[in-house]
Order: sequence, then structure tokens, then C-alpha cells
Amino acid sequence: MSLLFVLLVIVPLAFPPVGSISVSNGGRWGSWGRMVSCPSGYRAFGFSLKVEGRQGGGDDTALNGIRLLCRHVNNYSARRIIASSEGRWGRWTSYRTCGCAGYLRSFRLRVERPQGWGDDTAANNIMFRCTDGRLLTGAGLTWGSWGGWSSSCTRGICGIRTKIERPQGWGDDTALNNVIFRCC
Repeated sequence: MSLLFVLLVIVPLAFPPVGSISVSNGGRWGSWGRMVSCPSGYRAFGFSLKVEGRQGGGDDTALNGIRLLCRHVNNYSARRIIASSEGRWGRWTSYRTCGCAGYLRSFRLRVERPQGWGDDTAANNIMFRCTDGRLLTGAGLTWGSWGGWSSSCTRGICGIRTKIERPQGWGDDTALNNVIFRCC
């Protein structure tokens, strides 16, 4: 019975579905939201972050959400915004884009390790590599350290799924902990 549990529950979480990219340093708290995809014929070429700034003596959550800006591959003026689940704190930053012909291809996360009795934030920032090689760094916070790069989506990124810790009441909140992107 325990082997069946591992095969049905643990293995799919450790190895995302084929056609998606992930990193190994994501936070451990929260639940996965649903995968949300760009419309057919669209690819992600930009992103915005929902970030809660430093709270001083209060509870910090840092990164709370990620939005992808998708555009049609044949009509660059046709655009859509997609997002998976998000935390409730923070404000959306300005969009950062790959420019005229580029698309988001791979990423890395800046994540703070669990603090024990301290204030945990989990994911703090994200960086993307565009298909033209350009690097785009989000306007997140600086706690934690950058992990390694994900593998690359040859034709770009077309979907997003986030792992969010729901509000803990009087407990320590972290909000966004991890993310998986779907390749086109």
C-alpha cells in the first residue's frame, strides 16, 4: 500500500509532467493551483510579479504571484494575461518583456530557506531567459539565494502553475513557494 501511495502521490509531485519546466529549490509550503495556459497560438513574452515589500516588524511574504503576458505568434498586437493562484498581499510590478520577437524560455527562482523560528518568505524573486538570450530579473525582494536554471522550452513558455500557501491567520505566512511552467 505504501509503494502505491508513493507511485500515485509523491512521484508526480517530484517529476512534473513532460512538456513542463521546474527548478529544485522551490519552497515546501502550500498547495498547487491549476495550470493556466496562453490561448492557442500565443506564447509568453513578458511577466509581472505581485510583491509585498519589507514589513519591518511584521510578517513578510515577499513574492505572492506571477502573471505572464502572452502574445500571438503571428499578430504581436494580440495579447492576453494569464495567472495561476496567487497570495493576497502585495502590488503588481510593471511588466518586463523579451522585446519584439523573443519569448520566455527558462527561469530560476530566488528562495529563502526555512528560517526555523524566524519569519519565512519562501520565493522572493524570479529571473527568466528569453529565446534571444536576454535575461529578465523580476522586481522582487533579495532574501534567500538564486537556485539553478530550469531546462529550456525550445519554442517558449505557454502556461503557469503556482504553489501558494494560504493565509495562516496568526501564523507565519509565505504566499508563493514554487512555480512550474508549461512549454509550447
